[in-house]
Amino acid sequence: MAEEDAASGQGQPQENKQQFAIRKIYLRDLSFEAPNAPAVFSGEWKPEVSVDLDTRTSRIAENTYENVVRVTVTAKQQDKTAYLCEVEQAGIFVLSGFDDKTLDALLGSYCPAQLFPYAREAISDVITKGGFPQMVLAPVNFEALYMQRRRKQQEQQQGGDAASGDGQDGPAQH
Repeated sequence: MAEEDAASGQGQPQENKQQFAIRKIYLRDLSFEAPNAPAVFSGEWKPEVSVDLDTRTSRIAENTYENVVRVTVTAKQQDKTAYLCEVEQAGIFVLSGFDDKTLDALLGSYCPAQLFPYAREAISDVITKGGFPQMVLAPVNFEALYMQRRRKQQEQQQGGDAASGDGQDGPAQH
């Protein structure tokens, strides 16, 4: 009977079963500099703060990807850098059974959204430990950023890249 089930395909697990798993979340890189301390601590604290955000994905094995969210926060006080904090928060994700479009969307928006709270916490902690007021970053809509990036890629492909035949079939690198 088991032989009949195997021959007919019954009793075998579905090969297209979708799987999403977080294998590991880790701090890949952390950097903090206060180049103008202790002078920066005197006077009224009214910094100009800029935040730079970037993501990237790399395939590390079959169905296994590393996703990295890099956040750089720079605070300047009267044209002098008060602090520079950079965090690379990473995760290892296992994704299988997804079509290329869905896989690209998961790696481009969902995975970074899972990592960002860890990056935000690390930034807040290290800036506070550096002697500065707490920095709490606002939430980020990674889905909107992903859609914006995809639109820009499509526009570029429709422009000059379409003639070169350089289309991507797999997940985009972010």
